Amino acid sequence: MRIERNSKIEDILDKVPTPCYVLEEELLEQNLKLLRYVKERSGAKIVLALKGYSLYESFPLVREYLDGCCCSGLYEARLSNEEFKKETHTYSPAFKEEEIDEIISLSTHISFNSFSQYERYKDRLKGTSAGIRVNPQLSFSSCNLYNPCAQNSRLGVTKQEFREELLDGIEGLHFHALCEENAGALQAVLNSFEEKFAKYIPKMKWINFGGGHHITRDDYDVDKLIEIIKNFKRKYNDIEVILEPGEAVGWQCGVLVASVVDKVHNGIDIAVLDTSAEAHMPDTIIMPYRADVRGAAKEGEKKYTVKLGGNSCLAGDFMGHYSFDKPLNIGDKVIFEDQIHYTIVKNTTFNGIKLPSIAILKKDGTLDIVKEFGYEDYKRRI
Repeated sequence: MRIERNSKIEDILDKVPTPCYVLEEELLEQNLKLLRYVKERSGAKIVLALKGYSLYESFPLVREYLDGCCCSGLYEARLSNEEFKKETHTYSPAFKEEEIDEIISLSTHISFNSFSQYERYKDRLKGTSAGIRVNPQLSFSSCNLYNPCAQNSRLGVTKQEFREELLDGIEGLHFHALCEENAGALQAVLNSFEEKFAKYIPKMKWINFGGGHHITRDDYDVDKLIEIIKNFKRKYNDIEVILEPGEAVGWQCGVLVASVVDKVHNGIDIAVLDTSAEAHMPDTIIMPYRADVRGAAKEGEKKYTVKLGGNSCLAGDFMGHYSFDKPLNIGDKVIFEDQIHYTIVKNTTFNGIKLPSIAILKKDGTLDIVKEFGYEDYKRRI
């Protein structure tokens, strides 16, 4: 099963205020259909990782296809219960005493990062299925910032620190070691997980394979993923397998639309936009990576090259060099591709820059501006 992505954003571009994230509902549903295909053929559960995608105005559609949400703490667990209303799987590096009882009450599943946390709270679980996150000590992430198995990681219990005598009441094991990876990386990580923890798997009700599965990317080996899951379930008496993608849900189904506010020249033409890489597309600086721009190519490949910059005082607030068929003019709109996941959830009001509006392009072609932000939103955050 493959996804054909036919964006319709340019049909309604004149109606989009800037800056604005625009989710295309039809493209989102194509991602969801592929995820459902994986679920149905593999027998796995798939829950949405809110840390990557939490646009809850789209949840009525998303919950038709997925089993629930993966949450990173109290607020995400509340959002899952209030807006998604299916299963809630919660994990945190450390749960706080003043929050744990509410988190337990909201969660169908809870994964502890250490045995000390489990021992502290196990008598308060009240029916919530408990698991331990383990560290398979293998990852293929090229960036240590996103590598949960990096040396001296705080995430998950290693084989050396595992406490078999404390497993009473534990119903699941949870590992997460991928970041935008294909199914081959999952197989290698799974092999490492089994090498270290296989003796405990028959005692469990579920195994959480974590996130980072880039399932909706064009070159992802979906059939291999399905086979990996089926083989694992056959090997361990049809044990429940859980996947928790976030990026794969929001992948290539929305954009950030900005406008050219001014043009300056300093050895090269520079277009200053009403958005910010630092505040609105932070991973382009953190990773870093170069966001694609619709209609643009790399520097020098087309007739007119321009450097795109953000409207903050940060000297390095640039998106990069792009070339176009014709010069950009003040008032022109620029469309940054694939800006729905890990952007809205990471937005800041740095420099007092206005947060982008959020819109949904519905399947019937109508544009719904679901959120607009102003001064009070900035003031509340400082």
